[in-house]
Amino acid sequence: MKTKLLITLLLALGLLSACAEFNPHSMDMNQAVHNAKTKADHEALAQHYEEAAREMQVKVEEHKKLLSQYQSKSYLYGRQAEDFKAHCERLIDVYEKAAEENLSMAKMHRQM
Repeated sequence: MKTKLLITLLLALGLLSACAEFNPHSMDMNQAVHNAKTKADHEALAQHYEEAAREMQVKVEEHKKLLSQYQSKSYLYGRQAEDFKAHCERLIDVYEKAAEENLSMAKMHRQM
């Protein structure tokens, strides 16, 4: 009985920690945007958005490599190959859009 309870508690703790909020921004973006008044402030924000866009582009490239692997060697993945391909295609699309949005934000802050 005690081992079942211990296992249940460990699983619950593991699930809770896996669901913890992940903040990709090293700064409070709302605060940073509202407080940006000088050219240097906007330049720092533009650099932040450009860095985020670069990170998204790296993820795009990683998933394109995975997609290529799934397409060329789908026989290794059985019935799941199509799911893996669709998943990679979706992530590529999401990361490309995120990169575009970040570059757009960077451009906007450079113009301010």
